[in-house]
Amino acid sequence: MTKSRPMAVTLALFTAAGLMLGGCSAPTGEDTGEKKLTFMFRGGEDEKKAYEKAVAQFEAENDVDVDIIVTTADQYATKLKAAIAGKQVPDVFYIGPGDVQAYVQNGIVKDITEYVEGSETIDLDNIWEYGVDSYRYDGKRVGEGSIYALPKDVGPFSFGYNKTMLEKAGIPLPDKDKPYTFDEFVAAAKKLTADTNGDGTLDQWGTGLNVQWNLQPFVWSNGADWLNEDRTKVTVDTPEFAESLQWFADLQNVHGVTPSVAEAQTLDTYQRWMKGEIGFFPIAPWDLSTYQKLDFDWDVIPYPAGESGETASWIGTLGIAVSESTKHPEDAVKLVEFLTANEEAQQSLVDAGIQIPNLKDMAETWAADTTTKPANKAEFLQIVKDYGRALPGGNTFNAEWYDELFTNIQPVLDGKQTAADYLKEAQPRMQEFLDAANQQAGN
Repeated sequence: MTKSRPMAVTLALFTAAGLMLGGCSAPTGEDTGEKKLTFMFRGGEDEKKAYEKAVAQFEAENDVDVDIIVTTADQYATKLKAAIAGKQVPDVFYIGPGDVQAYVQNGIVKDITEYVEGSETIDLDNIWEYGVDSYRYDGKRVGEGSIYALPKDVGPFSFGYNKTMLEKAGIPLPDKDKPYTFDEFVAAAKKLTADTNGDGTLDQWGTGLNVQWNLQPFVWSNGADWLNEDRTKVTVDTPEFAESLQWFADLQNVHGVTPSVAEAQTLDTYQRWMKGEIGFFPIAPWDLSTYQKLDFDWDVIPYPAGESGETASWIGTLGIAVSESTKHPEDAVKLVEFLTANEEAQQSLVDAGIQIPNLKDMAETWAADTTTKPANKAEFLQIVKDYGRALPGGNTFNAEWYDELFTNIQPVLDGKQTAADYLKEAQPRMQEFLDAANQQAGN
């Protein structure tokens, strides 16, 4: 996955030391008496155009000028950190759930609870709870307590399939309400993996998944998890977790239903999906603009389910926060509320094909439209409402413990080491990182 990477959903984490560089109590600029805000975010041209339209409407309705600062996804963390270090923190800016603890502890973001809970312009009950709760923090645990940002979006990570390919292969289309079992998924993927032009080389595969962004649904649906309930113990060294990772690796090494390492280097699986060479591939709301142009029919379904029999997936989100040092906190919060909950602003973002509506009632109307792709938009809402989870590294002080799992995982994916052996080695290293993160957080 390249352009489709969910890294577009979460920000790179800053260390506490890096945050402390800024002092962060300084104003964003000289107070000239003019109401001017800066709004810093990241995204492509579609997102930029949607926000320019929304901000213009906000300016017209409020006696405030807003300067937009937009970066690419790759540049955002570096440029925001530089702004913090230079004591030029934007009034309003994107943050991810994984940033909340460090930002709060180092005085970067403002507690906006009293503004938004008493607001006459937004209804928190009509905004996805997952989105709001992702930016709550009570000093110990993300997800509870005061509100430090409002969601720019929620990003349910769903599973897509090439409908045209399945129909051509004579495979019954998957049930949109009943997930494949692991075995059923492998069977379907094998039928799709083929040499379609008879040259002796495979040119079509059942699937092609990135372990960093697709392992989670299979682990969770198999009854395993990364952490215990109070987030103090790494739990990857269980039989259920090992079974899930081994099954993932076996898709290539045993069943041969994914492109080989060499084939993926020639053309990555995202590009192969776009060309119609992959049968099953992840689809998220930020993909919709690009995927409307695909030359084949496609839709979304639940992820295949392991031993629990219940599908699982994760939800990404970005938040919009207010700087603690802003000269105009009320106006800054108004801008956040507008970008989060104004129907016209939301419609601009939805029309751009980069997110689902933040507003529950608006999202239900959007999902009911089966004439545009994907027809099964309701699956996105099911993830948000019923079974989606946060990425494991998002609710701890930093994600170093989580990232460690993927650092040396390649031998497992290459079939040179068993999942069980690798996880026994990785768990102690991950635990050390988690203990350090919890110590930094004061937990």
